[in-house]
This record gives sequence, C-alpha cells and structure tokens, in this order.
Amino acid sequence: MGPMTAARRFVATDIAEQRAKLSRITVSLHGSLAFTGKGHGTDRAIALGLLGHAPDKIDPNEVEPALERLARERSLSGPAAGILFDPATDIVFDTGPPLPGHVNGMIFRAYDAAGDVLVTRTYYSVGGGFVQAEDELGGEGAAPADPYPPVPFPFDSAAAMLRLGDTSGLSIADMQRANEHAVADIALDARLDGLWHAMNACIERGLASDGTLPGGLNVRRRAPGLYRQLVQQALRNEAGSPTLALDWLNVFAMAVNEENAAGGRVVTAPTNGAAGVVPAVIRYYRDHLAGTESGIRNFLLVAAAIGGLIKRGASISGAEVGCQGEIGSAAAMAAAGLAAALGGSNAQVENAAEIALEHHLGMTCDPIRGLVQVPCIERNGFGAVKAVNSAMLALRGDGSHIVSLDNCIRTMRDTGRDMNTRYKETSLGGLAVNVVEC
Repeated sequence: MGPMTAARRFVATDIAEQRAKLSRITVSLHGSLAFTGKGHGTDRAIALGLLGHAPDKIDPNEVEPALERLARERSLSGPAAGILFDPATDIVFDTGPPLPGHVNGMIFRAYDAAGDVLVTRTYYSVGGGFVQAEDELGGEGAAPADPYPPVPFPFDSAAAMLRLGDTSGLSIADMQRANEHAVADIALDARLDGLWHAMNACIERGLASDGTLPGGLNVRRRAPGLYRQLVQQALRNEAGSPTLALDWLNVFAMAVNEENAAGGRVVTAPTNGAAGVVPAVIRYYRDHLAGTESGIRNFLLVAAAIGGLIKRGASISGAEVGCQGEIGSAAAMAAAGLAAALGGSNAQVENAAEIALEHHLGMTCDPIRGLVQVPCIERNGFGAVKAVNSAMLALRGDGSHIVSLDNCIRTMRDTGRDMNTRYKETSLGGLAVNVVEC
C-alpha cells in the first residue's frame, strides 16, 4: 500500500511542473523493498500507483486487466498518460545498501526525451501503508511533528493515556473519539462502521475462495475448508471440542491473510502482513461473545489508540523491528480492543495490550521467498488467539501488573534495533533460507 501511494503521489503532484516535457519514468527499490518486493507485490503496487490508482479505491477485479494492459503497451494512462513505463525493465530491485532514511526506500525518476532526469523524488514506506518523502522525515528516519491540530487528550504514552483517563473519568475509547473529532470534522461512526465492514467483507471473501495462492510456493487456501467443517459441525448440533474458539479465530484470521496473499483488499491493521488479527478478534467478539455495534466501534477506537502508541514509541514495520512489530502490534491492538469492548477498565485495557505485545517480543520476520504466506498466514491465527487470551487474563485481574505497556514498547524498539537485518523482512535468514524450495 505504501509503494502504491508513493507512486500515485509522484505522478499526481511531483511531476506536475515538468509534465509536458516528460517521456519516461523509472523506479528503484532499496533495502527490504528490494529483497522482498517481488514476493510482497511491490512492483505491481508501483505500477498501479503510477496508473493513478489508490489502495482504498481500486476495484480488485481491475488489477489484472490494468497490469496486463500496461505490460503490453509499456505506456502509462491516468495522470501520467503517454509517459513510457515498462514494469519489466523500469523497476529496479537494488539489493545494495539501503537508503539512509529508512529500510524501505524507493526513488522515482522522470526523464525527458533526451534521457535527462528532470524530476527525482525519494519516498520511504514507513509501515502500515504510510509513506513519507525524504524531506518529510525527521532525524534518523523519525516522523516529523504531527501536522494535526491540538487534541483534548494528547497522550503519547500509555502512562499519559491512563493519567488522562483518571483525571477526566473517561474511557480510552471516549478519549480517542474526542481526539478523532478534534482532528477532522467527520462522521466518525460511519467511518468506523466502514472499516469493520471492509474487514468483514475480506473475511467473507477469504472463507468463500478456494484454490492455490500465487507466487510459486503452491500454498493451498485452507480457510474455506476449515470453515465448511465448522459449519457442518454446527448444523449437526455437535457440541464441539473445548478448543472450538481457537478454530474460529484461526479460520477468520487465515481467511483475511489468504486474501492478502492473493492480492485482495485488506485493511492495514496495523500492516497487511498482520491484517488478520484485529478482524478475527472482532468477528469472534460479534459472533461468539454477543458483541454489539457500539462495542465494535469502541474496539476500533481503542485499537487505534494502542497502535498509535506503538508506532510512535517503536515501529509497526517488519523491516525495522521484525514481526514483533507487525503481529505483536496487531495482537496488542486486538487484545486492548476486546478488553474495552467487554467493559474492561482503562487499566485492564492497557494490561491486555502489554500482555499481548510482551509475548511477541523478539519475533523475527523471515517469509519464505519473500511471500506473505509462510509463516505469515498461520501467524495471524496465533496472534488472534494470543490477543483473546491476553484480554481474558487482563479482565480476570484488576489492571495492576509489573511490566507497563510503555516499557514493553521500548523493549520492542530496542530488540528491533539489536536484531540482525537478516531477520527483518529481508528473507535472508531463518525459515526463508532453511526451507528447501521444490
């Protein structure tokens, strides 16, 4: 999503002044994008972005026809119509040293007919679909100051979040709601409902789509078969095993990430590779815990608050800190959201997030062949199960615990910095090199 957004920005704004003089565009991918870009579909995303498509607007059914047309015509349509671009040769996977700003870097160049570069723009994909141009980065790749207006509850740490909750008497969900309204005048409930509907639609597509995932590993979709087994079991009125909850969480989470692996539409929560955890736990809350519409909204608000704390204090990018930043963050968000939806106190919600994140510390990111399939799909199921278990543990307590969420976030950041680059979404170590490909 990040590379698609960057490519779209390049053709929509960066080349505007030189548009009439331009003849050709090239893109070079650096760092993790170079090593795993093929497996992650980065080249496809770049091409779609240059054609003017946005991640949240493009119809998945339009993707293949658009890419086939571009490969055949080698010329862009949309905002950069007529400019030459051949995806086979004009996207370069540069596996040399990464760019200085971030491990996920890309450089866009636009040339005139004589071959002279008229426009150059460097973008970084910083996680969760967010991108920043080189001049938008702060020191050491950090994000610049937030370009948003002041909010009534400005918490940038879990400690501040709990303190503001105590002084105001408000829940985390209520404080996040007030902050969202201060940032933008939007129909917030409609936006929240739209997010959940998109997540649930992804689950439904994943449960209904059989077949083999693309990419060459020949991974068979398992969610539809598991779902049919569970439905038949329910129709026979069988009591099922005591672990039935695990089956449902696994099938919902895997359905989403099989869709992600197939190039379907997912909601970054907080990333595509970890997109199945939050939807799976929400669906489980709705279907098996008598969840309510207002509960789902509070779930999403609290998940957003926790995700924001992690992104600000550490990272949600597997290329920066390994999978602890993706599945770990998603599990923390889902655990906190579920605890809130089930009526937990602010302290219990913070405890739930900490438990989930703590027990993902050190998790590496080593996808086989760079594809977000093995171990990523199953890992979403495990993340969802851990999230529910974390929420239940927190709700059984009074919110007091030894390791704070802030300490856990800092530990995740430090662990990520110490982690060998081979285990941070480069597919140069771990399972990616120890599994024999046939």
